[in-house]
Amino acid sequence: MSYPSAVALTASDNTHLQAYTVMPATAGPHPGIILLQEAFGVNGHIRNVADRLAAAGYAVVAPELFHRTAAPGLEIPYNDFPSAMPHFSAITPEGLAADVQAAYDWLQAQDNVTDKIGSIGFCLGGRVSFLANAVLPLAAGVSYYGGGTHLLKDRAPDLHGPHLFFWGGLDQHISKEQVAEVTAAVDAAGKPYINTVISYADHGFHCDERPSYHPQAAAEAWALTLAFFQEKLRS
Repeated sequence: MSYPSAVALTASDNTHLQAYTVMPATAGPHPGIILLQEAFGVNGHIRNVADRLAAAGYAVVAPELFHRTAAPGLEIPYNDFPSAMPHFSAITPEGLAADVQAAYDWLQAQDNVTDKIGSIGFCLGGRVSFLANAVLPLAAGVSYYGGGTHLLKDRAPDLHGPHLFFWGGLDQHISKEQVAEVTAAVDAAGKPYINTVISYADHGFHCDERPSYHPQAAAEAWALTLAFFQEKLRS
């Protein structure tokens, strides 16, 4: 089993945030992973992903990205996006950069975490994972259906590690043109990436708490994610 706990972090703008952390049960040292939430908080699904990554041998920290406008521990039902909107609208690239830096610093301060650190995020977190790879010296980044990533395409030249993208071919929230903007920017920057479009998957296909959950697509994407992290964070 793995060992979860909540930790308190302080960002560079002197705001305080809570994070869900999990350490593998096996002896380290372990690579680290920053896990980035959807627009619904560090909820059961995100904690489950953290636990699965820890079971695979990674030290995981999942910071609460809405801490400047929400009470600690905020979880919003998947069918209530309007409740997420005030918090979603209030985030900024500068604030998010400070949050991922705080999470990175926490991982680096752990005795049993190596200097190989990656990021992974879903939905909103997919966009933030792309930003994290640009502002932190990460060894790898993964983004699942990261809506709004095209708004950060100018950060492509700053990417540190190879980036793995997942998109759903049936996703009505992220257009094919927006996906193309992202990959064109990474291409132009000459940065290594893998772009995976699962034609039969919708937005949120990895989350078993959403109606759009697609078990086969989730299993396929997860297998590639673990192989990518194995290659980039352990070799």
